[in-house]
Amino acid sequence: MAKKTRYGIIGFGAFAERTILPAFLASQNSELVAIQKRSLAVTQEKARKFNIPLAFDSAEKLAAHPDVDAVFLVSANSLHAPETIAAARAGKHVLTEKPMALNISEVKTMIDICKENNVKLMVGHMVRLSPLVLRMKELIQSGAIGRVTFVRSEFMYDGRLSHRRWLFDPKIAGGGPIFDIGVHCFDTTRFLLDDQAVSIKSVLDPIPSATRTESTAQLAIKFSKGTTAGIYCSYDSPFRRTFIEVIGEKGLLSAENFTWSKNTLRLNVTIGENDKITEKREEEIVVPDLYEKELSLFSECILNNTPSPIPGEEGLINQIMLDEAIKP
Repeated sequence: MAKKTRYGIIGFGAFAERTILPAFLASQNSELVAIQKRSLAVTQEKARKFNIPLAFDSAEKLAAHPDVDAVFLVSANSLHAPETIAAARAGKHVLTEKPMALNISEVKTMIDICKENNVKLMVGHMVRLSPLVLRMKELIQSGAIGRVTFVRSEFMYDGRLSHRRWLFDPKIAGGGPIFDIGVHCFDTTRFLLDDQAVSIKSVLDPIPSATRTESTAQLAIKFSKGTTAGIYCSYDSPFRRTFIEVIGEKGLLSAENFTWSKNTLRLNVTIGENDKITEKREEEIVVPDLYEKELSLFSECILNNTPSPIPGEEGLINQIMLDEAIKP
């Protein structure tokens, strides 16, 4: 049997059970051997239910176990930094959900501690791995739509229905939809453009306070090569929706549900000239389980001792934007 990377999930809540657990079952080079929740009794019950060998009530205990090679952090945002530090000091590799942490200082510490302890660090920006997004990038780089002038993206859902009761608490979440879902829009945009943001302006509602995050945000971003971008993200929505559109001098690309896994998605390609549409087509693109893909890629880099597919430095670039976007 081929060697597998043995993981522990820290923060085994509803999201991990619904989304991350199936990714482990599908991965050929990853094995789930441990889970952690605050209640040991509940964790042991979940471990029995899903036939997981080890159960813990603290991240430190899980990370210390010799049968664990790496951890997957699916915990609250405020715990990512201390849990990464604990895991790295125990010699465990770290795959963390986004956002990477609460602020730039925490992210830099996470990167430094992982380097000091010679462990790998990956940020879960799985949308980059989508064949839909990769096809969009291919078309952009080929010049099919000319020089890109603007990128528009949206991500919204009803945050009031979330099981994460801390979602609106800045001490735990760091920010509202900007941190939670806007970061997907920003990361995907800069991945498509292969460029870095040089300025950002935001309109937030309500204005964030010490006790309440924003619930809706509009961001205006300028990139170094001249492209501008607009991001809308919100918890005040009656339904879940994601959308992205890339506008160039020769045409545009657009896709609904660009963040989705395990679906057949449609990429709309529109080409024009002399103020008229000259070509319009739709490409169907099959998107696999992106959580399985990120997990398997991280296991591969651990097993082969190659660089992290999406290293902490990428999370730091995003965190700089997040911190700037929620400034009063």
